[in-house]
Amino acid sequence: MEQLAAHACFGGTQSFWRHAAATIGLPMRFGVYQPPRPSGASLVCLAGLTCNEETFAIKAGAQRVAAQLGLTLLMPDTSPRATGIEGVDAAWDFGTAASFYLDATAAPWARHFRMESWLLQEWLPAVQQTLGLDPARTGITGHSMGGHGALTLALRHAGRFKSLSAFAPISAPSLCPWGQKAFSGYLGDDRSAWAAHDTSALMAQAATPYPDGILVDQGLADKFLVEQLLPEQLEAACDTARQPLTLRRHAGFDHGYFFIQSFVEDHLRWHAERL
Repeated sequence: MEQLAAHACFGGTQSFWRHAAATIGLPMRFGVYQPPRPSGASLVCLAGLTCNEETFAIKAGAQRVAAQLGLTLLMPDTSPRATGIEGVDAAWDFGTAASFYLDATAAPWARHFRMESWLLQEWLPAVQQTLGLDPARTGITGHSMGGHGALTLALRHAGRFKSLSAFAPISAPSLCPWGQKAFSGYLGDDRSAWAAHDTSALMAQAATPYPDGILVDQGLADKFLVEQLLPEQLEAACDTARQPLTLRRHAGFDHGYFFIQSFVEDHLRWHAERL
């Protein structure tokens, strides 16, 4: 792993890294916030569409509270870069910075867009070992597409994450334009394959996967709420699964990082209590 930059921050260090990702076949970047007195607990923070490994680190304002809690923050990039795939940069909501945190199975994406394997099989174990983190004390959160990623990865890999939350997640991607575009491109047109990466579909087939609860915050002034995010689908699926869900709806808040800044402390403390 190659350290690209390091910055003093609230007594700890915000750093940015690059490594040769075997599962992706390309270099991948990520950010790490190491608090002044690490507890061994860590929180994976997945950013959304158009973002990268710097977005949460720079915009969320999470380091102050993470420093108090001894919580290490782990921030991967949102997709492979410089893949050479034709059309990879043609749309802002598909391709570069829009991996949906899954392993693509359809050509030409299947060669490099293997984010789920990279995150869980390669990157996270390597970072935890390098930093001396406790794999049993790992939580995951995310925003928008990253909220989708956090929820689906946590549900698909039972026991891998001890705590779970999301900001304005894409809750039922099979039913919204963003998800339908991504799934048809990365997975093909067989909708049975889509369900394996759809939070609400996965949750409806589960049985209280997170008994300590899931925290989700959603702004009611979010322009993507009705067409793309569909939190009511997650709510219904959690009822079916008997999954405790704290879904907080906030008047006046939109989809951006001012919304995340307003509630990120609640999420960090939620995870710290469970980790």
